[in-house]
Amino acid sequence: MNYNFRFGALAPYWDDIVEGVVLTLQLSAIAILIGLLIGILVAALRTGGPRLLQILAKSYVEAFRNTPLLVQLFIVFFGLSSLGLRFSANEAALLALSLNLGAYSAEIIRAGIESVHKSQREAGFALGLNGFQVFRYVILFQALKAIYPALTSQFILLMLTTSIVSTIGANELFHTASFIDSRTFRSFEVYTAITLIYLVLTLGFRSAFAAFYWIVFVRRPAR
Repeated sequence: MNYNFRFGALAPYWDDIVEGVVLTLQLSAIAILIGLLIGILVAALRTGGPRLLQILAKSYVEAFRNTPLLVQLFIVFFGLSSLGLRFSANEAALLALSLNLGAYSAEIIRAGIESVHKSQREAGFALGLNGFQVFRYVILFQALKAIYPALTSQFILLMLTTSIVSTIGANELFHTASFIDSRTFRSFEVYTAITLIYLVLTLGFRSAFAAFYWIVFVRRPAR
């Protein structure tokens, strides 16, 4: 093999790489926050909402869990623009990622809610709490603690999945790699560097989630 490794060829594009990393982190963080809120709402509706809302919530979950994220992304970016709803590439990426994560996290959270024994719910009502207060103060905390590992794995998977949004031109990390590769023709060096960056980001996410678990669920007395 006569290949001269030239990682120095990436140096002029350092600013582009940093911008790609920042956008990847921004997309991931905001999509995780929105997706988690959607997941909690949908899970609550599926486990205790009116019949009609339960059906709508289940339909949303099934629609997003049984279709490819790439198709969902194209519908948001190209399809909705045909209806007059135009989004930038970054906005469309954020919307599609949030809705996709919301569907998956809803099922994980629903499993957590159903794992809480019904006596906990009955005890809450016996103390005079209404349905929302029982969910907020009795059920949700225990449910999130039970499914935290599965939920954080889904969050990390979302961060890695952000590479898909490069297909619509969002300037995240993988899109940046493709841009640099097209300029330098140093594919091995470019994608090796990007792989290492994704690895560092993943390990950073895992450490952050582990610290969050310790602060919220371990150090804080269980309710």
